[in-house]
Amino acid sequence: MERAVVSLAPDSFILMGAAVNYQLLIADDHPLYRDALATTLSSHFHNSSLLQSEDLDSTLAYLNESDVDLLLLDLNMPGSEGFSGLARIRNDFPAVPVVVVSGSDRHGVIQQAASLGASGFLSKTARPDEILQCIESVLAGEQWFSAEALAAESESALAEKIGQLTPQQLKIFQMIAQGMLNKQIAYDLDITEPTVKSHVTAILRKLELRDRKQLIREAQALIQI
Repeated sequence: MERAVVSLAPDSFILMGAAVNYQLLIADDHPLYRDALATTLSSHFHNSSLLQSEDLDSTLAYLNESDVDLLLLDLNMPGSEGFSGLARIRNDFPAVPVVVVSGSDRHGVIQQAASLGASGFLSKTARPDEILQCIESVLAGEQWFSAEALAAESESALAEKIGQLTPQQLKIFQMIAQGMLNKQIAYDLDITEPTVKSHVTAILRKLELRDRKQLIREAQALIQI
């Protein structure tokens, strides 16, 4: 998949968006990091609204109720393990650009974030100037990933195939990763068990997996950071 890549901390980059009134949502379950990130953003985006959430449910509520221009998403917080939260948000709110924020900057993590539709990736060790440049770039419609990470050999072929799933299939994939049985999935989604089985068959075919056991193993590996 071809992606526009902005190199980290380009010498010629000029910050432009301070006067625009954006709504930026910081989703992270660590208050100290949330506050530090909010301080960095408020130092530049003076006229913008900074929203904060601490788990997946409150993040989804903000996305439902507010016109969020950009989401900064921690991969691991209550209700979201690994990439499951990102996959859910990209499904439900495809128009909202998401910058993944993670304590791990392994190439595989960055590749999976890009494959699942994130617009950018920031390490939690990123400098304030890198954070601001990333946000400016993504708000301008660009993408912000390490060119080196995206050029590296892929660590997860499965992540690249996830985009083939329909929204319903992705929800079922996530439920299977959580260890739910077909009967539980059918009840939660208000569909019949044969319909769930049909979706599972389609998921196995699209992801080129042999059986449900392999699906569970691969799905659980995908959500690990």
